Amino acid sequence: MKLLRKGKVKEVYDMGETLLFVFTDQISVFDKVIPSLVPDKGESLARTSAYWFERASNLQIPNHLLEFRNRKEMIVKKFEIIEGKASRDKRSYLVPLEFIVRYYVAGSLLDRIEKGKTRFQDLGFRSTPKHGDKIPDPLFEMTTKFEKTDRLLDISEAKEIGGLSDQDVEAIRETIFKVDREINSTALSRGLIHADGKKEFALDDERQPVLVDTFGTADEDRFWEKEDYEKNGTMVERSKEFVRQYYRKMGYYQKLSEARSRNLEEPPIPPLPSDILQETSLLYKKLYERITGQSW
Repeated sequence: MKLLRKGKVKEVYDMGETLLFVFTDQISVFDKVIPSLVPDKGESLARTSAYWFERASNLQIPNHLLEFRNRKEMIVKKFEIIEGKASRDKRSYLVPLEFIVRYYVAGSLLDRIEKGKTRFQDLGFRSTPKHGDKIPDPLFEMTTKFEKTDRLLDISEAKEIGGLSDQDVEAIRETIFKVDREINSTALSRGLIHADGKKEFALDDERQPVLVDTFGTADEDRFWEKEDYEKNGTMVERSKEFVRQYYRKMGYYQKLSEARSRNLEEPPIPPLPSDILQETSLLYKKLYERITGQSW
């Protein structure tokens, strides 16, 4: 097998007609790979994703998973990778975009609102929202996938990069909301709130959306404890946001943002201390159990 690429969290091997995903214990935040390995993280992502792909199949949603094996490997359908701009005449390719739906104000959206880059009025709010406020209408966004750092796109640039028509975008959007209805209801039944999530797609030979990569995990999605949120409005994180908050509190994120805004050399991200590593490992395993209802 040929190693096609080593990403932030998984290795991808060419098996001829298919691909092999091998999930590692690496972890990344702010598009930086942390020089620390989180025990059992790769297995947690793989097993959680396999669970959601099975649920997607039950909903008759096309996806790329062919076989799940060894608790941390997936054999998946192979699609052509286009790292530049795709053509609207193209068939069977990986759309070079990431698709995000936000249900609550958090993460980079909160940063953009606070910096005035996103108008709260455009989100349906009458006044400036706070962290954790529910968005009146879910926010659908698209970002780059193969650039050094993810970049928010407007609809016209997203369609140009992805080679997408209005109909393609609407089909992807409808598929995401169909999947998210399943994620949202499952999360609530397990005492969790699904605050937002990212998904990726390919288009098949008929240009129909095919769900790919991973989704519904602690890496791609944000989950909060429902009881804490409803009792006192506290967002108790049950996702990778826990790690992001560590780097925000220790000042690294501010230094990184300043360097990026001024086109300076980015500061190296420091490793996670052992206690944070162990807590993060437990978070991933416990979230798998909460979401799937299965024992680790």
